[in-house]
Amino acid sequence: MEKLENDNLTGINDTGKHANTPLLYLTASSIIKNKVFNNEDENMGGVKDLMINISTGKIEYVIIEFGGFLGMGEKFFAIPLDSLTLDTEREAFILHQKREVLENAPGFDKDHWPKTNSHEWHSSQAYWGSFMGANTGSR
Repeated sequence: MEKLENDNLTGINDTGKHANTPLLYLTASSIIKNKVFNNEDENMGGVKDLMINISTGKIEYVIIEFGGFLGMGEKFFAIPLDSLTLDTEREAFILHQKREVLENAPGFDKDHWPKTNSHEWHSSQAYWGSFMGANTGSR
């Protein structure tokens, strides 16, 4: 079981018939709490949760917790999964944006999540769409 758990965490399969074939699936629990860095290796926070499109069954957004100190003042951001790259060596995600892009993104606090069928939610989609293209969030 330990080997399977290691593969799940790293995304690497280094034994058996299909050695070195990247794994295609990770569990939600292995993604949540991963750190997020940008291309400049700045800590951009950590994965707090995932948002699944009910119609397609696909993860479309990763909720990143960013900022704050000792559990106070942090903000959450819904980042399109397509804008992140998994770094299996570090067990982390890479957000290919400068720190200021995340700091200026529409966010929310832990007690006031956006209603995903409202205009609040569409502002987040529009913000990231300006960096990612018109199909951000649609896979």
